[in-house]
Amino acid sequence: MRSGNEPVVDSRLIANHIAMAQPDRIQEFLQRLRPPTRSSLLTELERLELCGAEIPGSAAIVEKLRAEFRTNGQSQKRPSNPARYFFAPLEPLLVDGAAEHANSGRLQRGSLAAIWEWITRDLLPTMARDYTSQMNELIAADKQREARQAASTFQTKVVKSLENTIGSPDGAAQIRNRLATYTASQTAFDDLTKMLSVLHARDALEKFNDALPVKINQLEDAQVTKLTQLLDAFRKDHAEQVPFALALVAARLRTSWHLIRLATKAAPSKNAADIAATPYAVAVSMVLDRLDDSRATLRAALRNERVLVAREILAGVYDTEYALGVRIDRLAESDWGRRLGELMAAIAALVEAEVSRFPEEVGHVLGSRSLRGHQSLAGRMTYWTWKGRDAVSAGAAYCRRLVGRADKSRA
Repeated sequence: MRSGNEPVVDSRLIANHIAMAQPDRIQEFLQRLRPPTRSSLLTELERLELCGAEIPGSAAIVEKLRAEFRTNGQSQKRPSNPARYFFAPLEPLLVDGAAEHANSGRLQRGSLAAIWEWITRDLLPTMARDYTSQMNELIAADKQREARQAASTFQTKVVKSLENTIGSPDGAAQIRNRLATYTASQTAFDDLTKMLSVLHARDALEKFNDALPVKINQLEDAQVTKLTQLLDAFRKDHAEQVPFALALVAARLRTSWHLIRLATKAAPSKNAADIAATPYAVAVSMVLDRLDDSRATLRAALRNERVLVAREILAGVYDTEYALGVRIDRLAESDWGRRLGELMAAIAALVEAEVSRFPEEVGHVLGSRSLRGHQSLAGRMTYWTWKGRDAVSAGAAYCRRLVGRADKSRA
């Protein structure tokens, strides 16, 4: 934990300081901060960079801090050992980066530092101090089982305390205000509520995760059926935590958009309205969340002139857009379709800005038609293959419904 006299890391104040200060004053400011705080500062500056914020003079600071952590063999985003044990149930659900958008089933890794600061300084300072002391002793003695048990006990204490405060409007407002002193991220409070939900179901989520295949290269019908059975069993007692279970499935997929099959397979038709009524409809929103992540990483890649990386990202974006349009009918009339349209417009603007930097006769790799592979002959063949499979599946489902009605009438 920080000492009481150490400056609180607030990226809004830091941005102003960096923009206005002279280089020697900036160096003096950095030297006043302890390593954990410099780590948090780097995380905040990188978060703002990914969000598109322009902070004059920040590039040199980021480079200096990155060099410091590389030299020391440290990762600036890695929390202390007691905190790492505490956050262990969240690890499979963490996402790097700084996406300030809906992120169903996932938490921002960058939020953990602020949440831990709030827990140890505001929520349960005395218990947190005792926990940290106990954990340091257990870790030093390599007593892993006891350390995990101590972390679980402290998690339970935090959950009980949070339940007593976060449920009321006044309590939630106070928590938001305190978190804002540790980070300017707008997602920290949402990630705190997600953490509470995950910790409520930590054992069930761990059991569900252990039951999943290591890798899922193609989400075929047989695998969809097996995964749906696992999800149905989990949902009986933990309906609120279904997005986290779906996020665990998504982590095993080679292709992220395949996740929508868990929603489309359960629907009586391919219409967006029917899919939205299924228990796992949130899978479509989660695919759009990942598309929004791609938008942010594409912007960062273009800003750093990493064109080949941008090309790979853009190819994945076009594949996802195509898959959503093929798998979901009347998509444009749904909220999903409207969000997809907004995302693709933002991505098109990024690409256009990059391509326009070059003369038309020179061309640009991001303007190549080959990026939209579905427009090729192979892509069109894939389209008709999907259509054929969908027709067969729909026919089979229709036959099953007819048989079921006949059995009921005979009964």
